[in-house]
Amino acid sequence: MLRERLWRWWLIAGALATAGYYLLPRDSLQSQLAYDAIGLTSSVLIIVGLRLHRAKRPALWYWFAAGQVTWVVGDLTFEYYQYILHVDPYPSPADFFYLSAYPMLVAGMLLLMRGRGRDGRDVAALADAAIVAVGLGMTFWVFVMHPIATNATASTVERIVGVAYPAADALLLAMLSRFYTAPGRRSTSVRLLGLAVVLLMVSDVTYSLAELYVETAPSVFDGGWLLAYVCWGAAALHPSMKQAGTLPQERAQARVGRSRLAVLAVCSLLPLGLLFVPSIGGDIVDRLAIAGGGVILFLLVLGRMSGFVTQVQRQADQLKDLAMADDLTGLANRRRFEQALSTAIGTGPVEVALLDLDNFKGVNDRLGHAVGDRLLSVVATRLSRALPGDVLVARMGGDEFALLMAGASAAAADQTMARLAETLRAPILADDHELLVRASIGVADSTGTIDPYEVLRRADVAMYAAKGTLDGHRRYDPELDESGDEQARLGAELRTAIDNGQFRVLYQPIVDLQTGRVVATEALVRWHHPARGLVPPDQFIPAAERNGLIVELGEWILRTACTQMVTWMRDLGDRAPARMSVNVSARQLAEPGFTEVVAAVLASTGLPPENLTAEVTETAVFGRGHAVQAVKNLHALGVAIALDDFGTGHSSLGLLQTIPVDVLKVDKSFVDTITMAGRHAVIATALIQVSDGLGLHAVAEGVETAEQAAELRRLGYRFAQGYYFGRPAPDLPPESTVTVRLQTPAAPW
Repeated sequence: MLRERLWRWWLIAGALATAGYYLLPRDSLQSQLAYDAIGLTSSVLIIVGLRLHRAKRPALWYWFAAGQVTWVVGDLTFEYYQYILHVDPYPSPADFFYLSAYPMLVAGMLLLMRGRGRDGRDVAALADAAIVAVGLGMTFWVFVMHPIATNATASTVERIVGVAYPAADALLLAMLSRFYTAPGRRSTSVRLLGLAVVLLMVSDVTYSLAELYVETAPSVFDGGWLLAYVCWGAAALHPSMKQAGTLPQERAQARVGRSRLAVLAVCSLLPLGLLFVPSIGGDIVDRLAIAGGGVILFLLVLGRMSGFVTQVQRQADQLKDLAMADDLTGLANRRRFEQALSTAIGTGPVEVALLDLDNFKGVNDRLGHAVGDRLLSVVATRLSRALPGDVLVARMGGDEFALLMAGASAAAADQTMARLAETLRAPILADDHELLVRASIGVADSTGTIDPYEVLRRADVAMYAAKGTLDGHRRYDPELDESGDEQARLGAELRTAIDNGQFRVLYQPIVDLQTGRVVATEALVRWHHPARGLVPPDQFIPAAERNGLIVELGEWILRTACTQMVTWMRDLGDRAPARMSVNVSARQLAEPGFTEVVAAVLASTGLPPENLTAEVTETAVFGRGHAVQAVKNLHALGVAIALDDFGTGHSSLGLLQTIPVDVLKVDKSFVDTITMAGRHAVIATALIQVSDGLGLHAVAEGVETAEQAAELRRLGYRFAQGYYFGRPAPDLPPESTVTVRLQTPAAPW
């Protein structure tokens, strides 16, 4: 539209008019009329831009227009003395109008700054602006204002006026630097205002110095003033002027960029640098000014660093709170529950209950995930309200909840569970659907053990046993471990499965969200049972962990995956993935000599260590000294380390300092809700910031839709995997297929 391009046309026209001004006879009436025309046009265009774009804060633009008009009056007054009275006084009444314009411009700048300073980030930006202002102010004093003020050849009035111009310009520049040191993106309108102030300052300073030290025509400096006029008008004509003076919309990413940090560093070091300028050290006034400015800068920098540390601590606390809470329900999550259980079991007996919603998958399949999420939220609310305040309620993941009752007796715990099961049987209204929910509850105590994971295992066994009862809850009994349940039968059949080659390794691509290229693959094992059919990994992996066969199975998976990777590298060349990711279980890490096993596999298959990534879970390495050392040994071997399912286990930030992590694999539970408004994407956003801050690669798991991929790309994620890019398969998917999937159309506005 024309009104959106009008500012460009005015910039071009104003620049051409300024150039044409110098083609007219010097100091002639024609040149002065052209000068006045540019200034007056700029003043009018400020009002035009104000009416054209309907600024949300019109008062500041009226002040700017008033200042411009006052300058034009000053120009006319100067020309009256020059062409009517034929005198060229300095200072003159024209200087009164010129200097009177500055308070109007300052008033506009104050209104431009209104709306800021309302939180810690704006206070920090104000401190940054003060650092810049003090640094520039000292430089102005030493090189401009002090020489003018102490010039013995000039009268007192001349010295006052000579100092007033650069001082007023420095004030405007300092106020405008508030916007260039604040977080967020600067609008074009604000950038044009900054250019106008810089041009004005340069012209005023050089003119003041020239009047005192050299004989030159004043018109030499007219170009700077004219271009300043043009920039004021262009700033008002730009559409972004509409938002000037309002709160910035992009405030979350308050980062200190390199350029901003460089400016602050230079301004902070100016007192030291000025001392190296010849002749400055011999002037006591300059020394006092530099010393005073240095003290002010020191205090500002000290306050800025104090605020920065406070902000980092506050954000760390917020991230810790988020990391300890379930994103959907607001309950404690698995890591918080496990930490609380570890603490409680060390001080006395505990009762733990695991609660699983029966047929929750059917709700998701029939009614959709939105209804399923609403159901989980209602269940969480009922649990919190039905239980005493000293009972910790957590969502362990999916439709599974946990309860920690420290110091409770077995009878009291059983009574509570019976009452809870009855409470949950009441119909639940979820998005106009009335649902009847039945829960299976398993209860266990810490008798005979101080291992929190053993207590959870007992509760888990009891919960699965409760699915076959009428009342829906069951207390753990050692006989449950001896009765030959499904897990026990699977464990017995694992030996035969390994010997008969019933396992298959499939590969799921990990793609670069920017290019669509497959950069890595994850090796996943599948069990094709001759009678049961396809047995899910979440059923046979726990059994393999318990009976120790996971060690043998894991070595076979590693060897098979490395062999396949070597084949791809040979056949595909540069088009082959860069890394093969293989999951490593806690039991494998606990095995003596595990690193030597990996080294032997790499040597026998010919795969370089830098092409292998070992994926470990947080639970596998949290608090386990031998496992941590095994991970360190793998990393020393040259194998990359990925922390799998990050955010669902302990997720201790200290863990990232304990083990040498290269990759964070963000759990699918955070990706599922990433396109939803509100707090759903907070953890995913925080995790990419943690990854970037620590120099790690973040891989988003479980991407199933184009919308999720686009949102992850927007948040800064570069790598992702999931069914959207390809299901686990015996070979790599065609790379063109992945690329086409990423070419999603932009969302309509």
